Amino acid sequence: MTRPAIPGVGLALARYRSPEGVRLGLVSEDRIRPLTTTELGAPSLNDFLSEPLNWERLRARVGVDSDEWIPLSSVSLAAPVEPRQVVQAGANYRQHVIDLVVAHREPDDPRTESEARSQAADMMDERARRGTPYFFVGAPQSVVGDEDPLVLPGYSDKHDWELELAVVIGRRAFRVTRETAMEHVGGYTIANDITTRDLVFLKEMKELGTDWYRSKNAPGFLPTGPLLVPPFAAPDPTDMRLELRLNGELMQDASPADLLFDIPALIAAASATSPLLPGDLLLTGSPAGNGASRGRLLRDGDVMEGTISGLGTQIVRCIAEPAGWEGATRP
Repeated sequence: MTRPAIPGVGLALARYRSPEGVRLGLVSEDRIRPLTTTELGAPSLNDFLSEPLNWERLRARVGVDSDEWIPLSSVSLAAPVEPRQVVQAGANYRQHVIDLVVAHREPDDPRTESEARSQAADMMDERARRGTPYFFVGAPQSVVGDEDPLVLPGYSDKHDWELELAVVIGRRAFRVTRETAMEHVGGYTIANDITTRDLVFLKEMKELGTDWYRSKNAPGFLPTGPLLVPPFAAPDPTDMRLELRLNGELMQDASPADLLFDIPALIAAASATSPLLPGDLLLTGSPAGNGASRGRLLRDGDVMEGTISGLGTQIVRCIAEPAGWEGATRP
């Protein structure tokens, strides 16, 4: 897989596979070199993220000459983070929710498509004015690098894409305010929150609502990365652009400026219940353009390219579930 340089980004972290196991590397545009714990200034990536000044110290290492620099395209990347928790914001892009409401209408729903869209739009506008973010929790073991193929489980043919901006927590955040929330951001990365659409809503007892565990946590269902970019090296999130292409065709195209609840609001709300820990992932929601709204779900052989301004491009290849597959993925 070819890893293009990220224009204007002189510093990022990545985890890559080596004969000694997965190692942490310093990335500068199109090159990478291994980092020692001495250079990192911490015994682990999550410990590194807990102290914001560590990024500033590491920035000075980019200009240090070393014969260990190698092309980024020459290594196999793992997920750039090791979260203990994955907190996911749902229904956070207005148009995305409207599209899903229409796509998931029951066959006996008496509303026209126009009526369903209008009602969903009114609901989203009211949420933005007076509501609170909607969260659910994902399984950290679903986090993989984009170089792991996405195995499409054979129990469904309705697996869908959801490109998302992922916030990586730095300092521990517990009951923080909106005004101080960004002080707890350790970096940004790309996530594709794969969803099995026909498992989202319970059919046997609709009163119980949704089943996010079964619909989102199959092995490899959260491709993440390729890079972890510090806040000072990334664009302002409201200036970022999210684009997902399926086999070269543009499917999702949006900006976090369209979020119902922005990143400070999400961090404040999520941390009000439980502490967010260094290295945790906070997914901010997926924009419109998912397969469910297009009548086109993922198939064997599909290739997804997810790009977010300043964070690089994630390339995920889909394969059908092989006979006897048990869901094992590389670390």
